Amino acid sequence: MGRPNGEIMTTILKAYFEAFNAGDTSAMLDCLTEDVAHHVNEGQIRVGKVKFAEFCAHMSHCYKEELTDIVLFEAEGGSRGAAEFIVNGTYLATDAGLPEAHGQTYRLPAGSFFDIRDGKIARVTTYYNLADWIRQVSK
Repeated sequence: MGRPNGEIMTTILKAYFEAFNAGDTSAMLDCLTEDVAHHVNEGQIRVGKVKFAEFCAHMSHCYKEELTDIVLFEAEGGSRGAAEFIVNGTYLATDAGLPEAHGQTYRLPAGSFFDIRDGKIARVTTYYNLADWIRQVSK
């Protein structure tokens, strides 16, 4: 008898967030399906691991972030989940169309939603308040 779907979801999401906090893009990619749909806040949907890895490389260049106060939620059946967390970050390099970076720090509540398929993350949708982030880094 296999593990319940909810346990699989919790395990994969914990691994995903641990990899994020370790800055380990390769381990994050191991948590994803090949055709993962990555819905970013205020951006386009990126499909596939290659696009996800490109996004992570860009983010690592511009930002240093650690997620804390992570709370995981799961839908009945374990095929969908969510996480609420605090993004603790440093703005390292100016990102196009955003305020100039000079090492500003920020603390931002955020959330992500997930679809789980065959024990992997098939969709990641992340939301945060961009206006709040801009206010924090514009000081």
